[in-house]
Amino acid sequence: MSDLPPMTSVKRWLVTTNHKDVGILYIVTALFFLVVGGVMALLFRAHLWESGGTGLLTDNQFNQAVSTHGLLMVFWFLSPIASGFANYLVPLQIGAKDLAFPRLNALSYWFYLFSGILLGISFFQGGSWSAGWTMYAPLNVPTYTPALEATTGGNATILALMLFVFSITIGTVNFLVTIHRSRAEGLGLWNMPLFTWSWLLTVWMMLFAFAALLAALLLLSVDRLFLTQYFATDQGSGLLWAHLFWFFGHPEVYIVFFPALGIMFETFQTFTGRRLVGRKWVIIAMVLVAVQSFLVWMHHMFLTTINLEIKTLMMATTIGISLPFDLMVFALIYTMVKGRVRFTTPFLFSLGALVLFILGGITGVFLGAVVLDYEFRGTYWVVAHFHYVMVSGVTALIGGLYYWWPKITGKMYSETLGKLSFAVYFIGFNMLYFPMFLAWETPRRVFHFAEGTEIYHQVATVGAFVLGAGVLLVFGTLAYSFVAGPRAPENPWEFSRTAEWAIPSPPPLENWDGRPSYASGSLEFVDDSKAATDGGVAQGEDTVPKTAGSHEEEHADHASIWPLGIGIGLFTFFLGLSGLTPYAVEFAEGTGVPPEGLTGTAADPNIIYPVITALGLAIMAYTLFKFGVEQFNVPEMAIAERWPFGGVGNTKFGVWVFLASDVVVFGAAIGAFVFMRLHTGWGDWETIPFASWPGLLNTYVLLTSSFTVILALVMAERKNKRGLLATLGATLALGLTFMSVKAYEYAYKFNIDEYWWTSIEHSIYFVTTGLHALHVILGLLIAIFMIYRVWSIDAYLEDHRPVEFFGLYWHFVDIVWVILFPLFYLM
Repeated sequence: MSDLPPMTSVKRWLVTTNHKDVGILYIVTALFFLVVGGVMALLFRAHLWESGGTGLLTDNQFNQAVSTHGLLMVFWFLSPIASGFANYLVPLQIGAKDLAFPRLNALSYWFYLFSGILLGISFFQGGSWSAGWTMYAPLNVPTYTPALEATTGGNATILALMLFVFSITIGTVNFLVTIHRSRAEGLGLWNMPLFTWSWLLTVWMMLFAFAALLAALLLLSVDRLFLTQYFATDQGSGLLWAHLFWFFGHPEVYIVFFPALGIMFETFQTFTGRRLVGRKWVIIAMVLVAVQSFLVWMHHMFLTTINLEIKTLMMATTIGISLPFDLMVFALIYTMVKGRVRFTTPFLFSLGALVLFILGGITGVFLGAVVLDYEFRGTYWVVAHFHYVMVSGVTALIGGLYYWWPKITGKMYSETLGKLSFAVYFIGFNMLYFPMFLAWETPRRVFHFAEGTEIYHQVATVGAFVLGAGVLLVFGTLAYSFVAGPRAPENPWEFSRTAEWAIPSPPPLENWDGRPSYASGSLEFVDDSKAATDGGVAQGEDTVPKTAGSHEEEHADHASIWPLGIGIGLFTFFLGLSGLTPYAVEFAEGTGVPPEGLTGTAADPNIIYPVITALGLAIMAYTLFKFGVEQFNVPEMAIAERWPFGGVGNTKFGVWVFLASDVVVFGAAIGAFVFMRLHTGWGDWETIPFASWPGLLNTYVLLTSSFTVILALVMAERKNKRGLLATLGATLALGLTFMSVKAYEYAYKFNIDEYWWTSIEHSIYFVTTGLHALHVILGLLIAIFMIYRVWSIDAYLEDHRPVEFFGLYWHFVDIVWVILFPLFYLM
């Protein structure tokens, strides 16, 4: 399957891999989750009309509404709608025909959609998540949700977040490879459009921040599904969760806001008719914020037992991170002052976002001071500040929706209706959130508040409905435009300056008739059929030379059903996992060591969940295999700017980027071991392995397997089929030997009634080495697939690079074991 059905066909949207289609799917789905999250907010704001609640919701329903509202807005709306804009626009802005890996782009979307569906299903599993969107320990473990029905719904929420992080990781790798290696000739990094710059820094932050979140969710899920002890109150540590979560959580603020900032830069330039003042310094400021965002997470933990010196350091870094934002804000203001402002709807939303962000930033500086944070933490001051920052980003994103609406749909909207929607939205926003500053002493996430603050809460509730009306007006304006709006010109904005406005609205499937080039200093379209294709630019190693024509003449495929199939498989697998806790409880009780807080809660386990889990595994096995054998052509740009990664092919660079995120996952797991060992007392830590020889033997086995992988690459380069089969087979055998030794080691512990829930030491040993074993199993499955391909179609003899990519992954797995061996077997 390679040709796309028409856009009016449902099949088109199920099989498409084209970046513009995927962008539209992201935007539409994100707006749907905006509505769902908004309805949750209206429900609990109505409940807050009077102190003690109006009776509209029960206590638990209120907690679920507040918690899932936060989760939906932060995860399922803000980042994905920005990803939708980036999917649609970044390839257009940099002169590419698509993202580097179109099928992975579609897979990223389906993981996103099914993660949201899994979150929705959690409401029908006895209740969804009710412990706040930050999921603080120990409230996040089953001890505090003892009913198995509520435990199952909470499990589904955690697994939905994990599936969402998978989506983010795949998309991040795709964008990093595309932006760094598929820019049009002459388009250096410094000259990229500012929206693309903002998205490049966003995905770099995503790569590492979401990896930390994935590690935290992994540890939490094994606590909930398999009864380990990471966050339990008797042995685990709530502080561990706070470190892991906020190492993700604070960069997430900038991950959410940077795309909105990029939209503000673009619209300010277009509607003031001048280049952004201090453009170079704005880019440097964004880079500084992206780096520093990972150095401030502990300001969310000022109320914990962290010593004062560390808190003071974190206060300094927190105040310091506001300085680059000052530069960006003044750059926007001076651009207005020096330009000729046109108050169109997109500019009004962007200007409104700037005003709101300034208020949010100033009030956030209060929270950066340790002493003031002691007073404000956990109150409505934090709620108001947080929304003035985050929802100011939403305001700019709506401005971006208006700005690029003519490009995406080919239709113009009504400026009158657009400006009306802004007025209602802006008034509703401030009616909703500003009174929260005045009612700041109200504790967050509760429906009891002081009698004197009732008027503020009622104004805020009215403001919530006004804000909702403003959002509905936005939808109505755009819907009317789509149905009856006038035809949009290619470029409706007089002073727009980015490449997407140089082509028809909406753009054609392949984006460009000729090849975009900035070699002359301005955008031109080159006809490669009449010119040489090398252009003096080095081709990447993923480029396979052609005897005639260039890569630009190759037919690119745009359709595949297998990303959807893989999404269905992983969704089904996670749905089955969500109901396995009763089996774990029953199994644990059978050992005579029932986990605290779950004793006696095991009802008769529902056999449907193990069946669903097995079905999910079967679907994944089939669809991944079909994905792997599918012939799908993705021509790499023959001429492109690739600095500083010109000598690395697309796939190889993608593997390196993925492994960089996996370093953070393992780093977090190993960091949890070090943290808990220090927390317990380094000398008091119980050593779990019964002997060091299994670890030493496995170290030799894996190091040998790295050597056989290198030999496999040599055999592939020599086109020696038998040698390639033998060396891949040897790698497979060594990997199976490693797993056999590990199985023996685990079995020994089980025989003496030592399990992963026995103690915190057992939990960390089994989970950390089990995470590594999971990576080994994935590597073995890849090796089996590669052996099948070599045996059946002589694969990798003409193009040996897949063997090299597999080797990179396998060497990484071996290196991780070399680190784990001394930690768990010698120390």
